[in-house]
Amino acid sequence: MTQTHTAAAPTGVAAIQRQFVNFAFFKLDPAFRRLERGEKAAAREEFVRLFEQHKPGVICLSYSTVGLRPDADFLLWRISLSSDDFQAQSAAINKTRLGGYLTTPHSMVAMTKRSMYIDKVDPFHTAESRTHIIPGKRKFLFVYPFVKTREWYLLPLEKRQEIMDGHIKVGNEFPSVKLNTTYSFGLDDQEFVVAFETDEPKDFLDLVMKLRETQSSKYTLRDTPIFTCVQTSMADILDQLF
Repeated sequence: MTQTHTAAAPTGVAAIQRQFVNFAFFKLDPAFRRLERGEKAAAREEFVRLFEQHKPGVICLSYSTVGLRPDADFLLWRISLSSDDFQAQSAAINKTRLGGYLTTPHSMVAMTKRSMYIDKVDPFHTAESRTHIIPGKRKFLFVYPFVKTREWYLLPLEKRQEIMDGHIKVGNEFPSVKLNTTYSFGLDDQEFVVAFETDEPKDFLDLVMKLRETQSSKYTLRDTPIFTCVQTSMADILDQLF
């Protein structure tokens, strides 16, 4: 049975459907490169063909991490109203020739949710705009899991809002960097997965450095591993790998 999640809405108001989000990282076994050329070519064609099959309502973007991370070669950023779609695609990958040589060293599951802190300093976004991700408009994607300290959640809401106002103000100084925050409470090990899209890596670097100086950074428990990803077609990723 397909499972979707619809946020509650007042009577007479259309409900907002929140999205499931998955960041799945894959690593190729070097043994694949030692196969015969014809066997590798057939496996490549089969794998590319799989990603040419688009299912309505499912977003799947591919990113290369070749040369940027030793523990992963590519990322699939998957977004859907149902987690069943992620499992179905992973099952299809497992059945391919190339799938027999792939491992998944990292995979993070989350959902979209409207931030409770954003309204005061960013009142123009609708509930739907914060619960539906429109990804893939920029070359670089920086992804990492995020966990806050328990002390953060014990602060009064007014104090947390004050701290987050300063955090958001810094983010607004870097309009070339788009933040996608997704929530993993109870779904995965982390509390959030943050994904920053930009065409200017230097701006993201400067943003992260400046955020270290904010009060909110005192309440960060974990924000690693960090993945630098480059949006790349699956065909081009495979060309990088063999």
